Amino acid sequence: MFKPKPTASAIAYEGLLSFFAGPHSKDPIPITHPDELVNQEAMRDVATYRQAAVLIAVTRNSETSGSKIVLTVRAAHLKSHGGQISLPGGTKEDQDPDFQTTALRESEEEIGLLAHQVQILGKLGDMALPSGFRITPFVGLIDSGLNFVASPEEVADIFHAPLELLLDPSAYTKTTMEFNGENSAILEVMFEEYRIWGATAAILYHLAKQVRRTTP
Repeated sequence: MFKPKPTASAIAYEGLLSFFAGPHSKDPIPITHPDELVNQEAMRDVATYRQAAVLIAVTRNSETSGSKIVLTVRAAHLKSHGGQISLPGGTKEDQDPDFQTTALRESEEEIGLLAHQVQILGKLGDMALPSGFRITPFVGLIDSGLNFVASPEEVADIFHAPLELLLDPSAYTKTTMEFNGENSAILEVMFEEYRIWGATAAILYHLAKQVRRTTP
């Protein structure tokens, strides 16, 4: 019996599931910056950094709908990274018992994604930022077609980028931008008119490398 060739989305989706089902995801390694000097700067006094968590929400793959990752455009008026592409998430609050709760709570506040709509697969290693934050990314599955509502105080737009694009390490390019008066290396990936760069790109590139490393 003829079996259709798996789509790029299906291959990426199965690779993601296999990674989190395997032993490599149980002891996640830290996420590093593409610029070693920035990475060293970010690791200074990391124990004193404010804790934050983000959610990489992945829609389930199907024959009629390819798998995608939910991303946001931060509101332009925000003092921190206004207008940039981001993953839903934010700072851990005192009432949060753990970082997973933070990621889910912030996702509900920012885009209206409810905790019971998310099946958490696991987490990645922490990423320290020179701004004084330490981020823990969580990866979770959601149904496609959910209706999101952007919080106008924080989110200007919500969009979905193909999983096969963001899990392809070769899709990312290294460029430079000014940081503390010096040019520093950053990663970026383009999807339509959206430029995904900085910490968001570094987190997604790390996930892509981890999945690719463990995919047969």
